[in-house]
Amino acid sequence: MPRSKEIQKQMRKRIMKLYQSGKGYKAISKALGLQQTTVRAIIHKWRKHGTVENLPRSGRPTKITPRAQRQLIQEVTKDPTTTSKELQASLASVKVSVHDSTIRKRLGKNGLHGRVPRRKPLLSKKNIKARLSFARKHLDDPQDFWDNTLWTDETKVELFGRCVSHYVWRKSNTAFQKKNIIPTVKYGGGSVMVWGCFAASGPGRLAVINGTMNSAVYQNILKENVRPSVCDLKLKRTWVLQQDNDPKHTSKSTSEWLKKNKMKTLEWPSQSPDLNPIEMLWHDLKKAVHARKPSNVADLQQFCKDEWAKIPPQRCKRLMASYRKRLIAVVAAKGGPTSY
Repeated sequence: MPRSKEIQKQMRKRIMKLYQSGKGYKAISKALGLQQTTVRAIIHKWRKHGTVENLPRSGRPTKITPRAQRQLIQEVTKDPTTTSKELQASLASVKVSVHDSTIRKRLGKNGLHGRVPRRKPLLSKKNIKARLSFARKHLDDPQDFWDNTLWTDETKVELFGRCVSHYVWRKSNTAFQKKNIIPTVKYGGGSVMVWGCFAASGPGRLAVINGTMNSAVYQNILKENVRPSVCDLKLKRTWVLQQDNDPKHTSKSTSEWLKKNKMKTLEWPSQSPDLNPIEMLWHDLKKAVHARKPSNVADLQQFCKDEWAKIPPQRCKRLMASYRKRLIAVVAAKGGPTSY
């Protein structure tokens, strides 16, 4: 407490002590060197409120009426992407003139805060049904099954990261509701495309993809990297290959190649990166690569290979040990987006 406020507090106590001892306004004023009006006001406050402490003040009346507040909440609940400027214009149409920061504060007091929306794949009813079916089918699979699955995927690693932010108005624990996410499509830009694989025992091989990726290129990547990775990771003879439903992966020629080379694949629901734990490793990889600040594509390629090889086997083991939780999350979301 500042010294001046402490002095004021002590002075009020001295006034009350003298008053309660039978002294009058004039005597108290003379004894303490204060104006009689000051003494009278403090004693009057004590009589009225039973205290001489500073009381809460009403402050400036709010410009946003209860009706205007309901309108704000209704608009952002209906469309979470509505901006505070748009809300300001909406209130102006009903003759309520406030700053957009006032609107943000009022929404915040009602539990609605501006947040960057999560980016999740756009799910059709067919996708949702397939995801739910997959989760229920494999919910009780033994851990040994997942430990002997070779997880694969491709991703683009950007030389310079993207920096585009969007916001939605939402309440706590509603981040993954459909209206609060931004649907994404794969490969939204970048400089180097890589294919990688891993299993519970550690990271497998990483291949840089040069030029256009088609079925023939994909098959060649499988030919050069899958068997060696299975061998390096010491997977059992019953190992299974996981791949998503990219057209290059499911084309007739690729399907025939997989069959000819006796590679059993895991049936996979489309639009389900949250079910593939390699996404967590892609995040680790990109973070590590960008921390090294590559200045050209050649550096980027080399850094990707270096950092992928550094991924700890324990990281992979933990991802697979908790895989059942992903399936539970999909079932709980009824096939919809999850927090993974």
